[in-house]
Amino acid sequence: MSRVAGWWKLLSWKQKYDDGRVVNPFGDEPVGRLTYSDTGDFSVLISRPDKPHFTTGSQWNAEDHEKAKAYDGIMTYFGHYELSGETMSHHVEASSFPNWEGHTQTRTAVIEDDVMTLSARLEESTSEARTVELIWQRIAS
Repeated sequence: MSRVAGWWKLLSWKQKYDDGRVVNPFGDEPVGRLTYSDTGDFSVLISRPDKPHFTTGSQWNAEDHEKAKAYDGIMTYFGHYELSGETMSHHVEASSFPNWEGHTQTRTAVIEDDVMTLSARLEESTSEARTVELIWQRIAS
């Protein structure tokens, strides 16, 4: 059995910029679930808890500005994973961010008891250089 297999609940998501800024992309209390199977599959969904409800229609016919606001409050993707030491590779099959599809998202995975921190460096050597850190708590089965 993989040491990450099972369900995980998101505790925090922070982006720590080299200039000292700290940004919580989905607010102070994002909602998220991550699951890893024993067979190498994974899926993740992260959501802003304060997404506004649609007032102009349903999920298919609401006005574009409401659908865009909903997209701004959700991140989801799935595929296959590999954990080698502290390197977690998410091979993305499908994603709400289509640019990730067919690519690998690599993270550093630090696991201490039932807490896993996934982190990565983004946009190195730019004014937006930062370390992204997501902290997950294992959900008891």
